[in-house]
Amino acid sequence: MTHRADPARPLRRLAPRPTGRGWALAALVAIACSPSAPLTPSPPAPTGSDAPLAAGDGQTTPTGPATVEEAVRFAADVDQGLRKVLTEQMRADWINQTYITGDTDLLAADAKDAQMAFITQKIKDSVRYKDLQGLPPDVARQLTLLRRGTELPAPNDAKERRELADLGVDMNSRYGKGKPCSETLKRFKKAKAADKGAKSAPEPPCFTVGELSAILEDKSATFEERAEAWRAWRTISVPMRKQYERFVELGNKGAKDIGYKDLGELWRSRYDLTPAELEADVERLWQQVKPLYDDLHCYARTRLQKKWGKDKIADGAPLPAHVFGNMWSQAWGGIYADLEPYPGQASLDVTKGLEKKRLDAKGMVKLGEAFFTSLGLMPLPATFWERSMFVEPKDREVVCHASAWDLTYAGDVRIKMCTKVNEEDLITVHHELGHDYYFLYYNKLPILFQDGANDGFHEGIGDTLALSVTPGYLADLGILKAAPSNDKAEMNVLMGRALDKVAFLPFGLMIDKWRWDVFSGKTPPTQYNKAWWDLVLKYQGIVPPAPRSEADFDPGAKYHVPANVPYLRYFLAHVYQFQFHRALCKASGYTGPLHKCSIYKSDVAGKKLAAMLSMGASQPWPEAMKALSGESKADAGALIEYFAPLQAWLKEQNKGQKCGW
Repeated sequence: MTHRADPARPLRRLAPRPTGRGWALAALVAIACSPSAPLTPSPPAPTGSDAPLAAGDGQTTPTGPATVEEAVRFAADVDQGLRKVLTEQMRADWINQTYITGDTDLLAADAKDAQMAFITQKIKDSVRYKDLQGLPPDVARQLTLLRRGTELPAPNDAKERRELADLGVDMNSRYGKGKPCSETLKRFKKAKAADKGAKSAPEPPCFTVGELSAILEDKSATFEERAEAWRAWRTISVPMRKQYERFVELGNKGAKDIGYKDLGELWRSRYDLTPAELEADVERLWQQVKPLYDDLHCYARTRLQKKWGKDKIADGAPLPAHVFGNMWSQAWGGIYADLEPYPGQASLDVTKGLEKKRLDAKGMVKLGEAFFTSLGLMPLPATFWERSMFVEPKDREVVCHASAWDLTYAGDVRIKMCTKVNEEDLITVHHELGHDYYFLYYNKLPILFQDGANDGFHEGIGDTLALSVTPGYLADLGILKAAPSNDKAEMNVLMGRALDKVAFLPFGLMIDKWRWDVFSGKTPPTQYNKAWWDLVLKYQGIVPPAPRSEADFDPGAKYHVPANVPYLRYFLAHVYQFQFHRALCKASGYTGPLHKCSIYKSDVAGKKLAAMLSMGASQPWPEAMKALSGESKADAGALIEYFAPLQAWLKEQNKGQKCGW
């Protein structure tokens, strides 16, 4: 099981970033969390004459009416089989992502093929017990989670199943190895090196996504050079277009084989709501937060006009995608300096403070662990420190995208990061450890319960803890000299958070809206790119810096599309985390402004958190929400409360401006 951080986001000024999911995600691609008191676990798999009667693994297909005893034995068999196939896949994926070669690609595809075959067959077998009365509640829930658990069910045909597995691995590796070339950017790098007095060593003409992202943030890069960096990265996804079309076709075939109209309906069914109820609830949450995003967008346009001129950024118009210091315009922390409300009012150079403490990558992670143990949570196991990848190896290609893992579903937790000693990665460490602690606290449960209450919970927990990485907390650790002491400095801190959290909201929503329409056929392959940019414009108020056509495949330039990682979880997590944060702050006894709260060292908050983590997916998510917050409904009110001082300030700044697009 792995969870991956969203790879998009240069973070500034205490602005945390999102990540990825539980066992069902392992059903395709590893992506990117108190001693538990589990519900009644499934009994050990029986042997001999009591062996489970489940089809799909060489056993006899049961006949006659289904019985409760048979269903209980089936659930036990599934638990045992899942542990085997998912652990094998996790090991193959770990090796593949920490040592990318053609051979490890094949190993990962082999494991994926076996895992998809097992899970898809068990889903079909489970239909026998769908309407069976009298099942123990924990068995009934396991079977429900099994039927809706996979994010990529395999087609019945073995050749098509293998083709689907190969496509997934190939697109994932193609993204990880992408290095587009640009003579324009090569000249930019050479000129920059010359300005610093470096020797005139030849600059490579090809660039990683990290190097291109750095150009988008570089203060010396021109408007046109940033546009070139943005364009260059999108060349890597063009070859994926036909692959993705076939991927959708095969994935939909698998979804139909287990009773869904398409993959999108399957994904939307996984939230203890009907697909229609989920879409309505998500729209309700979006309408709660949209006014805050609109205020931030309007303010950003005014400030960016001062930097680039109205000839490039017009009044009342959408904003060009390459001016946010982020490859996907999903987080705007890279241009904090352009949007800072009160320059010089707060000395919040977290990176400088970390460097002064002379921390290495492992020291950064130790710092993150100390936050969790301050709440009374268990320390990370020794194997975590022995087996994690903390820095980028110099001798091989790896997927640097940050991720959290439990390879055995029994406590072999790890993180995989190419960690740098800076503010961004300090926040990412807290986020990834949030996933690992989720893994640790529910790993005594049956494997189908080893997941977040829904996937937004898994993403939200890490970010909830990161909200407590406040200036006050960092001052306590000696990373900052002091926390901000006036309203102007606090406004700077809130702006930094908003450029990550608020700016992300429409992006977190539109990716799966695009895929739902692709999966359903509403968006045909001939309109992939047009539909993508229509949604970007509608939700983000952003347009591409250069003409795009159906010869391009810009969705594929976002990791989660070729890797088939559902994205609604990140939108939900950005709502949930503030709801969680408010509840934990209240439990800790804190009564001040929500944005200043840190639950660091609160045993009471830690116990409340551990109790919810230990539930895993054993109950519908409203029950888990209620256990932590006392509320059973998602509510963006806590997010609005957190940013209320900033929103009031933004409205003052926007007076007289033509907002919207």
